[in-house]
Amino acid sequence: MHTPVTIIGAGLGGLTLARVLHVHGIPATVYEAESSPMARAQGGMLDIHDYNGQLAVKAADLMDEFRGLILEGRQQMRILDPDGTVLFDKADDGTGGRPEVQRGELRQLLLDSLPAGTVRWGHKVSSTRALGEGRHEVSFADGSTVVTSLLVGADGAWSKVRPLLSEATPEYAGTLFVETYLFEADTRHPATAKAVGGGSLIAPARDKGINAHRESGDTLHTYVMLTRSQDWFAAIDFTDAAAATARIAQEFDGWAPELTALITDGDTAPVLRPHYALPIGHRWDRVPGVTLVGDAAHLTAPNGEGANLAMLDGAELGQALAAHPDDLETALTEYEQAMFSRSSEAAIEGTRLIESLFGDNVPQSLIDMFTEHV
Repeated sequence: MHTPVTIIGAGLGGLTLARVLHVHGIPATVYEAESSPMARAQGGMLDIHDYNGQLAVKAADLMDEFRGLILEGRQQMRILDPDGTVLFDKADDGTGGRPEVQRGELRQLLLDSLPAGTVRWGHKVSSTRALGEGRHEVSFADGSTVVTSLLVGADGAWSKVRPLLSEATPEYAGTLFVETYLFEADTRHPATAKAVGGGSLIAPARDKGINAHRESGDTLHTYVMLTRSQDWFAAIDFTDAAAATARIAQEFDGWAPELTALITDGDTAPVLRPHYALPIGHRWDRVPGVTLVGDAAHLTAPNGEGANLAMLDGAELGQALAAHPDDLETALTEYEQAMFSRSSEAAIEGTRLIESLFGDNVPQSLIDMFTEHV
């Protein structure tokens, strides 16, 4: 089968691209390894920024629907000392440019905006290869193949499309999250719920910290942040939830109980999320008929920009293809040059965030960073 635009990956970047193409009357097919939209949880809260993610939502002509997803009050941000003292507390006055939504709801909004059959579920890519003259073949684990005039890798950190363009592979970034949830927090864990407040909490220290978000309903979503080696976390058996929880909590011995409860009292087993990154400034020479969006192109350790950049990548690629319908290579060159510059700047800024979170001057460095943006 031959298709004009083939997108690998039904994450936010790939779906935004498909939607913007649809707005401009350009058909595309998205192939996704997962068996259905509900095959796995889609992560927690996302703040969608007015300078990138919201531009993508506008390009997708979904701004009204997006506003219906916003969780009011979640832009509140507070920074606490390990002893529970509030050091910084920024209220959500409704004027901030980073409204919070649930990732899963945003993904579903994009899925619902596409024609039926656009996303082909249960298609795990096994390999890709160039056929010449800008055409590529994608082979799937079920033995099927597709040939396309434009192949877009929106398939994340371990992209099967990236090797067509670059030899770069992600490397461990030196940091990790351990993820847990508290449910019915206001009634079952009132002291912890009070500490988190109406939006987000960060309790940073040298080489570690606790970050928690108030999600929809009465749920607190925690990311325990650590700077540790791969050997360190490899020695923890995360299949033994109790033992893993105890080992992670040990790193926060002496911290305020309303903070450590986010770890020890979790209603879900702790999930390890090591962070990987491509080299800052990752780019490639133009290869006819193929490109990348999102983490496939510019994976970094979490810095608050990943989902926003993926969506803007998808939107700008879609707009470039619509603007140059008879000149694919001009469209891809225009998109890639802007994307390379944007993603490099975000990655450099992200290293500053990591230093603010884990460096010698925490928590003051983090307070200073947030104060600059108030």
